Amino acid sequence: MTYSASRALARVDLFEGMSEETLNDLVQFGATFTTSPGVPVVEQGTADVGLQVVLEGTAEVSVNGVRRPSLGPGDYLGEISMIDDATRSATVVAGPEGVTTFRLSALAFAPVLENPAVARVLLKALCARIRSLESATSELG
Repeated sequence: MTYSASRALARVDLFEGMSEETLNDLVQFGATFTTSPGVPVVEQGTADVGLQVVLEGTAEVSVNGVRRPSLGPGDYLGEISMIDDATRSATVVAGPEGVTTFRLSALAFAPVLENPAVARVLLKALCARIRSLESATSELG
């Protein structure tokens, strides 16, 4: 299944509840890229920042050389580094058919973040993610 950039962004939990107008603004600030099979999309430890949403194809993910679940249409990566400007925490390589992603740079996202309504949506989503991680960690310990 292939997603349009606006439909893909609407599915990202960090953007849930954002107005259609804000999502359309984000789409205008971003760009679509296709990466050939086997070529890195991002590499762990690099300073490349920005959000990428998979529109078509698949991508393989590894953290410190350990494979993680693959990404497919509707999945995303780079959401944290887009906000905190830290280095990439994983390596993502285009799958056997390549991968097409919608990319939104942190620079393009910054003006949108100045909107208090957008900031509240992001804070709620990040808090939910922290609670989920804390819950998973306490279940392991």
